[in-house]
Amino acid sequence: MVQMTAPTRVLMVATSFPENLEDWRGLFIRYMADALGRRADLSMRLWAPPGDVDPAVAFALTPGDRAWLRQLMGRGGIAHVLRNDGIMGKRDAVSLLSRLWFAYRRNLDCDLLHINWLQCALAVPRDTRPLLVTALGSDLALLQSSLLSAALRNRFHGRRVVVCPNADWMAEPLAAAFHGVAKVQFVPFGIHPAWFALSHAPTKPSKWLAVLRLTDAKLGPLLDWAAPLFADGRRELHLFGPMQEQIDLPAWIRFHGPVGPRELQERWFPSATGLVSLSRHSEGRPQVMLEAMAAGLPIVASDIPAHTSFLQHGKTGWICGSSSGFEEAIKALEQPETNDAMGRCAKAWARDEVGSWDDCAARYAKIYRRLLDLEEAT
Repeated sequence: MVQMTAPTRVLMVATSFPENLEDWRGLFIRYMADALGRRADLSMRLWAPPGDVDPAVAFALTPGDRAWLRQLMGRGGIAHVLRNDGIMGKRDAVSLLSRLWFAYRRNLDCDLLHINWLQCALAVPRDTRPLLVTALGSDLALLQSSLLSAALRNRFHGRRVVVCPNADWMAEPLAAAFHGVAKVQFVPFGIHPAWFALSHAPTKPSKWLAVLRLTDAKLGPLLDWAAPLFADGRRELHLFGPMQEQIDLPAWIRFHGPVGPRELQERWFPSATGLVSLSRHSEGRPQVMLEAMAAGLPIVASDIPAHTSFLQHGKTGWICGSSSGFEEAIKALEQPETNDAMGRCAKAWARDEVGSWDDCAARYAKIYRRLLDLEEAT
């Protein structure tokens, strides 16, 4: 008789989560949780702001947690309030860590913890449960504080820990920060199949898209470099995303505010010429860029590690470090043959090297098993 193995019980933690599939906030966490919940070998619980989720995933929230997290999301999330709300933001951070500590303690029967963002690991209690901690580009700023870095090392000490950045360029600084207390393994996020199903046929005038949170660092030199090419109306630049800093946009920019994936898929990506990101912001692998690649949409990107670590210049994307390089990229990709060739290469790379969210869940599940096997071996 074959002995059935009980599903691994996992508590996943995140501080950002969408209300539904049309909400852009933390949507990648929703896709990640859903994919892990679909696996028969896992039993998933989720501590995150309330929202729709796969029926196989159970929320692990108290009524107080639910109300507090909903209110926090309404104010822009923990990162936003820390940047903008001064003393109140710091109080929210303390309250968040307190609520997390109690959540970890309430779920002591879970076999391991899957923690999204390093900051959420600061509240891990003293026990021996293994941790998988995902790290995004913004997490590296946390390590600039020697106090916070030491606190994380203290939380990791004495247990099995794997820190999983979603970009390979982050592995080296994370390994240096957590040498001796955690393993570091790059795990790419997945891409929803709807993006792979898209095809695009650019229309005239050329429509270029920028999808980002509107901050000075995320915009980078976009407004300056784009003005000579777009201000005369011969081509269009459409800007999507929440206004998180007060930025004066020129009249020639077509600003649409936040946008959900369905509108991008149905209205914008199919007829666009390409996606633009001239960000100077510290980030891992921007998810919208992976989705554009899956859709076969060429990308023009700034010369930062978050972009150069996965875009092959001239093949799966176009890297530019100057206004003249940006102009060259825009004009080259408005040529149908060049646009089509780069889009095809980008789609193939996204399919072969990244895959779906189910592929991502399989990568995480493999690490779960390794963490538990190592724990049992000791």
